[in-house]
Amino acid sequence: MDYKKILTIQDISCVGQCSLTVALPILSACGVETCVLPSAVLSTHTAGFSGFTFRDLTDDMPDILAHWQKETIFFDAIYTGYLGSEKQIAYVLDIFEKTSKDGTVTIVDPAMADNGNLYSIFDMNYVNAMKPLCKQADYVIPNITEACFLTDMEYRTDYDRDYIDTLLEKLSELGCKNVILTGVSYTKETTGVVVYENGEYRYYEHPLLPNSCHGTGDIYASAFTGALMRGNSAYDAAKIAAEYTMECIKVTEQIPNHWYGAAFEPALPKLIELLKL
Repeated sequence: MDYKKILTIQDISCVGQCSLTVALPILSACGVETCVLPSAVLSTHTAGFSGFTFRDLTDDMPDILAHWQKETIFFDAIYTGYLGSEKQIAYVLDIFEKTSKDGTVTIVDPAMADNGNLYSIFDMNYVNAMKPLCKQADYVIPNITEACFLTDMEYRTDYDRDYIDTLLEKLSELGCKNVILTGVSYTKETTGVVVYENGEYRYYEHPLLPNSCHGTGDIYASAFTGALMRGNSAYDAAKIAAEYTMECIKVTEQIPNHWYGAAFEPALPKLIELLKL
């Protein structure tokens, strides 16, 4: 049995269905061993909650890496999500180097922006620190806003294929090997994901759902990573992740007052079905 070991590095929001509390169960449901490196612990996520607690775990990261090196621990894949500072990005680059082996796949979700704006705690120094990490990744999973910040392109809500092609070309010039560009909508009724692998463009389109949920980017990136490590092609993994994320949104819509995240757990059987496990 081919049993992959994946490390995911991101924060823990104890309540809110995002980051590690999404990545760990989704990757586990994909049938892969999931190891975690928490970058911070928050009582809740920061969107819609007030007075949340926050404990920064940046200074623990080098000691954790040193112990892994002592124990000769390596990973088949390393997947990063939300990272809280430039210092953490630098530590992650070191982790990439020292816990990879032949064939290790690295996946970066540069979770830092949406809807044309950076998250409130980030600035262009953070964006510039993220660029080398994206360059080192085998797969980068930005939304259009994040791709624009990484490439210094103007963010648009009204665009065509030429605009997306230019964005992908600039990401390639930055050093991104393969890009999974999410939230690409060429019509008002549809959205989808572009898989730009080895210079080849492929697009998976699906209906645009009327509602959205916090944390769907984490759901998507986690499902993509799990599907990829189960042996699916990047395009098939992108399609599986999109269909599963849509199912999570549909399930959440049926739950009253579930405003803080996506109910991904009831939809896990759908993911397992898509993976044909």
